[in-house]
Amino acid sequence: MTNNKQTVIAKDLANKKLKVVREFAAPLEQVWKAWTESNLLDLWWAPKPWKAKTKSMDFREGGFWLYCMEGPDGTQSWARADFQTIVPQKSFTAVDSFCDENGNKNADFPSMHWKNEFNSISSGTKVEIEISFTDEADMTKILEMGFEEGFTAALGNLDELFLNQFSTGAEKVVS
Repeated sequence: MTNNKQTVIAKDLANKKLKVVREFAAPLEQVWKAWTESNLLDLWWAPKPWKAKTKSMDFREGGFWLYCMEGPDGTQSWARADFQTIVPQKSFTAVDSFCDENGNKNADFPSMHWKNEFNSISSGTKVEIEISFTDEADMTKILEMGFEEGFTAALGNLDELFLNQFSTGAEKVVS
């Protein structure tokens, strides 16, 4: 199975959107689980050497994921994703916000609306993400905080997770 492991991030400042396209050499069912189950998200979501740690997750429309990214020095950055729509094995939308460890949103940072679509392709699964912002300044702030580099690294972590599962037979982690 081959795939295009390039993360393509297109910036549309005029429409206040980021579009991310990434292919994974893994079946749709496994990619979906990796994006929607906290035990798997914790394995790849944070760019190394940071780690993602889930405090709670309720993956349903109206539910939310509360997690932090923890740096090697113990620094924690909390965020929550409020799920709005879910079409199993196809797509989900969420509003992602910075917050405190209790999930109280931090108004000093912009919220982002994520639309994630998953499609089976001959080489595995294609994930297309559209991230919308309220205004251009919010989008610029997120980019200046290192979104592009951080998210690209995280998606690389997901490739490693799939590679390790397929090469070691540990796919039971995702099944």
